[in-house]
Amino acid sequence: MELIFRRSKHFLHSIVDTNENESQTPISTLKVLHQPLIVRNVSIANRIQNIHRIKVPSKCSTTLKLLQDNFSAIDVEEYEVDEDEDKEDIKSNDSNSSNDVENNSTAARSHNIPIKENMDYLEIPLNSAIRYQQSEKEKKILINPIKYPWDLHYVIQKILQEEVTQVSISPNASISKSTVIDGPCIIEDDVTIDDFCKIKGPTYISKGSFIGMSSLIRNCMMGDKTRIGFNCEIARSYLLGGDKISHQNAILDSIIGENVWFGAYAATVNVLSNRQKISYEIEKGKSIDTGIDRFGALVGNNCTISTSVIIMPGRHIQADTMIQALWKTYEVSSKS
Repeated sequence: MELIFRRSKHFLHSIVDTNENESQTPISTLKVLHQPLIVRNVSIANRIQNIHRIKVPSKCSTTLKLLQDNFSAIDVEEYEVDEDEDKEDIKSNDSNSSNDVENNSTAARSHNIPIKENMDYLEIPLNSAIRYQQSEKEKKILINPIKYPWDLHYVIQKILQEEVTQVSISPNASISKSTVIDGPCIIEDDVTIDDFCKIKGPTYISKGSFIGMSSLIRNCMMGDKTRIGFNCEIARSYLLGGDKISHQNAILDSIIGENVWFGAYAATVNVLSNRQKISYEIEKGKSIDTGIDRFGALVGNNCTISTSVIIMPGRHIQADTMIQALWKTYEVSSKS
């Protein structure tokens, strides 16, 4: 079978490393369960039906190298994308309006593809996640296009539910006896979990991470060397790695880029007080309705969020942003 990736637009630039040789770095380079998404996608497709060739659109050098390094037995090649065709594809990707809630919904944009014995080719968006399902009657793959942050959030939660199904703790991890592991989780090498924590699965904690005393971690995926301070709640969130979350933080339903620092008492709020659908500013001055009523924030790579900063639902913090704490000085006078 020939696997063809077609170019597709996304609005997650803040969490992907920009490559000067690429017109737009795809999200397929992000790691999911410690594996680049593009590598994971090909591995799943190849498990169902042998792939003999992979075609990648031009100007995707990072993706091309990842595939060549990981699939030496498969012919990996670039194909040129006509400029007019490329513009038309981007235009079609932008067709969702702020009123088109159904089209913005991840669930509405998922595709179930039955795998036939002699499929000649399979064409999927470059920015997508492949999930595998097998029943007594058929094998099929589910393709989830990823365009918006809440698409990625949905995919991460689905992968955790479907693939983290039992407890797997590295013998090189250090977990306090007073910590409770509740449900399936993967805890990798050199992870340290302090006293009186609760890890509620499905959760994945990558190597070299630290969870501080009395913290609650539930339904999360954490990259390498993530550090969580004491008495934090991290729920249904994806942390890319190298993040430092200080004490008494609440990170809820959010995507946190690499090397992000949160000061103490900070939070990402995931629900509006009026319980309405959350709007998200995909570009300056252009907001759309996410179609969902529970989503926190997208915080880009290398951001600094100072002490006591509260980030409201649906906010986008651009990469390399520093948000200072607001301090007010009061003059105190004594009575004579």
